Amino acid sequence: MTTSTDRPAPGAATARHPGRARAWWLLAVLVALLAAVVASVVAGARDVAVADVLAGVRGVEDTLAQAAVAQRVPRTVLAALVGAALGLAGAVMQGVTRNPLADPGILGVNMGASLAVVTGMVSFGLVSATSHIWVAILGAAAAAVFVYAVGSLGRGGPTPLKLALAGAVTSAALTSLISAVVLARNDVAATFRSWQIGGVGGASFDRIGQVLPFLVAGAVVCALTARGLNSLALGDDLAAGLGERVVLTRLGAFAGAVVLCGAATAVAGPIGFVGLVVPHLFRLLIGVDHRRLLPFSALGGAVLLTAADVVGRLVTRPEEVDVGIITALVGAPFFIWIVRRQKVRSL
Repeated sequence: MTTSTDRPAPGAATARHPGRARAWWLLAVLVALLAAVVASVVAGARDVAVADVLAGVRGVEDTLAQAAVAQRVPRTVLAALVGAALGLAGAVMQGVTRNPLADPGILGVNMGASLAVVTGMVSFGLVSATSHIWVAILGAAAAAVFVYAVGSLGRGGPTPLKLALAGAVTSAALTSLISAVVLARNDVAATFRSWQIGGVGGASFDRIGQVLPFLVAGAVVCALTARGLNSLALGDDLAAGLGERVVLTRLGAFAGAVVLCGAATAVAGPIGFVGLVVPHLFRLLIGVDHRRLLPFSALGGAVLLTAADVVGRLVTRPEEVDVGIITALVGAPFFIWIVRRQKVRSL
């Protein structure tokens, strides 16, 4: 006879077999990504049949439905790539700063990239996607350094609250500067308004080909720092005692995240909250080991942004809501929950 004390506690099987649980979560994420990709190709202002999907994927555009599918395919690819970049960058930034509130949008990194792109367009006449990517990376790096320096001032160093406040103030200031730059040039104002919200409409395989090398390079650099991020989580002194090159690891992870943020912002605009929501979710599901957290965050970011783009196409059909608005609606309540959770922990 089995007594109550003989029964395994809830979740004990999962605790005894963490590898099996991670495998199931990986399968679930891959299925969710496949479903989001299919929905992104099929869903929109115009319904399409299976034959239209197959023809559109091959590049045939004999009918309106086939032309719609042909436009949705690169849009879906871009959404998945940008989402993966932002999810991965968010996980790395949280690991580098040991700050649960770290996110490319909250820390002002995206707005730094935006200001750099707008300044390059207005002042230097930059028009190519590659030039936008380079200046966006420089702007993202400058904003990240500034926010971290300001958030490190005072007693206690770079605490999560000070970094979040520094990022919010910096984002507001950069937004004002962007408006000042754009107001003087009506010819770029209309284009910039839609880009500033954040979206993946108008995607093409040419743009994807231009941004892909930057995203791959940033992702590889971030992946190489995964083990070092685990050491940094123990504290700089202990990490150095374990033989970790703290400064080199932090700079490498920082560089990879900045490249990802800058490149993603250059092609899709300053999309926020993806890098905040996704790493937190998978940290709860699979643990804090960055060797697993980083790839899961990339896949989860791809799922979130692709699904958000589908939702944006359907909620006001036949019109569209930019994906940046959808992610903000999802991420803002999540941000408030994290802040409240951290405040309770500090009591």
